[in-house]
Amino acid sequence: SVQQGRMVCAPHVWPDFGGPRVLGTMGILTLVLCSCSGQPASLPWDLPAISSWEHQGGLVFIHTESSLYSLPCSPIEMEVADPTYHWVQDRAASRLFSVTKEGHLLFQHFQAGNSGKYSCTISYRKHGVPVSQTFHYSVFGYHVLGGLDTVLLFHSKLCEDEWTKRFLWGLQDKLRQLEIEQHCKLQLTATFCFPSLNNPSDEFIIQVHLEVSLFGPHWDEHCISQDMETVTDCYRKTVRHNLGQVQLALTRFFKEHKSFHVTGADIPSINFTNEFVGFLKTEQCSGGYGQTKQLQRCLDCCIVCPPGMFSPPKNSQCSPCPVGTYSLTYGVAFCTPCKDGMITRVLGARSMMDCVKKERTKQDVSIVHRIPVLLLIILPALLAINFLFILSSCYWFYQEYNVSSPRASKITESTTRMEMVTSFFRIPRQGPQAGPDAGPASDTSQLDTSTSQGGDEEHTRGAPSPAVTLNLPTVTDETTPVLTLEDKKDIF
Repeated sequence: SVQQGRMVCAPHVWPDFGGPRVLGTMGILTLVLCSCSGQPASLPWDLPAISSWEHQGGLVFIHTESSLYSLPCSPIEMEVADPTYHWVQDRAASRLFSVTKEGHLLFQHFQAGNSGKYSCTISYRKHGVPVSQTFHYSVFGYHVLGGLDTVLLFHSKLCEDEWTKRFLWGLQDKLRQLEIEQHCKLQLTATFCFPSLNNPSDEFIIQVHLEVSLFGPHWDEHCISQDMETVTDCYRKTVRHNLGQVQLALTRFFKEHKSFHVTGADIPSINFTNEFVGFLKTEQCSGGYGQTKQLQRCLDCCIVCPPGMFSPPKNSQCSPCPVGTYSLTYGVAFCTPCKDGMITRVLGARSMMDCVKKERTKQDVSIVHRIPVLLLIILPALLAINFLFILSSCYWFYQEYNVSSPRASKITESTTRMEMVTSFFRIPRQGPQAGPDAGPASDTSQLDTSTSQGGDEEHTRGAPSPAVTLNLPTVTDETTPVLTLEDKKDIF
């Protein structure tokens, strides 16, 4: 294309020399001449410089279980001759689409899985040149708030899974007609069985939980012709009206069907008698939907969760899939875990290809590589510490053993000192001898007593020691030294 502000090298008048072939030749010559003259050139005939365009059609929101939704190929009216339309979706799997002759893509009973990115290409010819325009749309399912939880209580003589399942199958079969009449869906979500308070041994209570969805077949039949700006308000009014109608219909149904009979080969007939019907209106998102506030005209509406995100039933927010899980499609209540030994690197994985084998991080690898070096450094230190600990334990054990027997230690010490004194004075160690030169017995007794007293004194002062009796022979030679009690005290 030629930028604005540049001179265009082209003649003002182009005669018709016989069709596109001659014009093509003249156009090539013109381009060559203009190129030689250094001026920008353009084609001589009125043809678009670009033969294809890409347009972003924006966001499209379609309500869950819409009876019929028509999405045009182009958001604006285009008057072109003999156009062809081609719709594709971003998924790899090929899919057949229902397309009208005007190029509108039709959605019947829209589901969460129908959400995704769609593209429509309009192809046509202009002045004999092929031209195409592509429009891209992001389609999201949504639903307005409104639902009904129902609790049913039945009395029965048995509380066995086999008979309870037969009873529930019969109950659902009889409720199908009510679903068609009230344009709703009834789903059994939980069943409990427990003994009756009145007769615990012979009677049981079967508690059944029913979840009522107001988006059944043709639920929006009164809103099909509404304008897109006001269709959401019509949906809300329809849901409020249907809530009351379904509640009345269920109450009337269980008044008319008080007892359900289940027959079998072993037991001829078992009755399940209805005793209670309770209702609770809810305003919570369905599984796979969350209040993402993308739809400006309905901020409290629940929008389908995109791939990589999930929302459990009755949860109002879409959350990224945890590490190790992924979600491929729109509107999943729970993410799919990766295979054993595989994990995702980040939150919100959208494909199975995001699952990779578990690998050690760089930090783990570096620690593993450093383990031999660390062992060489730490192991000798640990051995030295253990050796010192053993030595210290032996030393303290020896000290404790000596302290634990102080009397034996004191005897050894006293004996050693006595040997030193005896050796110093060269006194022979011998017992008392009988004879005329021996001293009176009373002197020896006095010395023994004194010695014992001295020992008791020392024991009283805190150094426990047995009394030591020092038996010295009586000497008559004046030159021989005599050890007295005072001298003993001085030595000790």
